[in-house]
Amino acid sequence: MTTTWTELTTEAELRALLGTPSGGAVRKERDHLHELDLAWIAASPFLLMATSGADGTCDVSPKGDPAGFVHVLDDRTLVMPERPGNRRADGWVNVLSNPHVGLIFLVPGRTDTLRVNGRARLVSDAPFFDDLIVKGHRPLLALVVEVEQVFHHCGKACLRSQLWDPESWGSHDLPTRAVIARTLERPEADPEELERYYGPSYAENLYRQP
Repeated sequence: MTTTWTELTTEAELRALLGTPSGGAVRKERDHLHELDLAWIAASPFLLMATSGADGTCDVSPKGDPAGFVHVLDDRTLVMPERPGNRRADGWVNVLSNPHVGLIFLVPGRTDTLRVNGRARLVSDAPFFDDLIVKGHRPLLALVVEVEQVFHHCGKACLRSQLWDPESWGSHDLPTRAVIARTLERPEADPEELERYYGPSYAENLYRQP
């Protein structure tokens, strides 16, 4: 099918449209954590972790725990605990073949975010594991990130999306998690059992190994 798309294939074409970054945008990049970064990480209960496999396929995984769940060893080293999940472990598998990771730390109500890029490795035990226990759950593994690039993003994306503005959320008719699971993942499951599984008790079992 013929299209009228105009595709960009070089950085020169991209820069012709967007221009070059300002001096401030370039200078804000650092290779270690500042005290302000440490405070942000301590306040953050949620992040997005980007990884890529050896073949170039990408993954972005949400990670969440009580605020400050990412442990700071020093101004160039972070530790993120594993928590029980569906065992796909896409990001962890990627790290084994390609250690580069990108983290975006969010703080509820704040429109700006913190980006940390670095090289990661997986460890199954270390002295700091005792500091990663939450509700009795000691992680089976942790991601150690050697910081290479740090900077804060301004709030434009969150402001445009009105992410933290309850008045913008409105109502929606999206199906429940149970309906999505039965439709796309577990068609053989009993609908009522799925509704119970994803009901109030679901939050009580977040730290139990499935």
